Amino acid sequence: MRRRKSALREALFGYSLLLPAFALLGVFAYYPLYRLVRFSLYRPNRFGTGEVYVGPSNITDVLGGEEFRDGLWITVKYLIYTVPTGLVLGLLLALVAHRRLRGIKAFQAIFASTVATSVAVAAVVFFGLVNPKIGKFGQVSFIDLSKSDSALRGVSLTSIWQNIGLTFVIVLAGLQAVPDQLMEAAQLDGFGPVRRLFKVTLPLISPTLLFLVVVLMIFGFQAFAPMEILTNGDPAGSTETLVFKIFNRQGPSLISEGSVMALGLFGLTFIVTLIQLTILNRRVHYGE
Repeated sequence: MRRRKSALREALFGYSLLLPAFALLGVFAYYPLYRLVRFSLYRPNRFGTGEVYVGPSNITDVLGGEEFRDGLWITVKYLIYTVPTGLVLGLLLALVAHRRLRGIKAFQAIFASTVATSVAVAAVVFFGLVNPKIGKFGQVSFIDLSKSDSALRGVSLTSIWQNIGLTFVIVLAGLQAVPDQLMEAAQLDGFGPVRRLFKVTLPLISPTLLFLVVVLMIFGFQAFAPMEILTNGDPAGSTETLVFKIFNRQGPSLISEGSVMALGLFGLTFIVTLIQLTILNRRVHYGE
């Protein structure tokens, strides 16, 4: 009996410690999600004086509409531009910085510095670089911000630059956790540098790479600041990602549509993340 009371007291004490976290989640996560669902099921009436319940039909209309499809396609292209490039370049820099070379610490600090740079500062810097009037890369048509077929690539440079720093820091930490004995054993077995990379190093840091793929994909789905600062969604809406479209749907007359788009984005992010963890996790090697 005493043991039960003691266990109950310990459980109550443990839950009481979690109450502040639950309260914060409720205020800043679950309640906004509830409001989002409610806004999605109602539309303002013609006079803007009240709400009319329209049910799930509002959700299907918005998610099947052209605006949502356009925003989704632009977001997908943005992910294609930013995630693989940032991941590969960050991985290559981490492999270089992991070598025992003289003065490599300085290069590690330089490579990692992009993580500490805010999106706004990075966007302003790249705006100067790709500006046709003052930037050295302003005449490069491939990243021209004034053309609808290239503006998204120009905007993507900001995220790629920051993704490189994030990938570099996390991959370098993963590389430093790889036991030297394994690399020495592989070298004694006749493995060259390339074979060691693909047969030993990459499998051992595959959990780190999986984490980065998931995180970079989520960051890509949430992209907003570079578009707002560099192009404001122009030219001709070619850089209007889903988050940008949601941001522009404010006010009583548009909040219902924006809420549905936000729910759609949440669902897409959740599904894509789940698929990544399910499929890619099979190829991940977890060392004991």
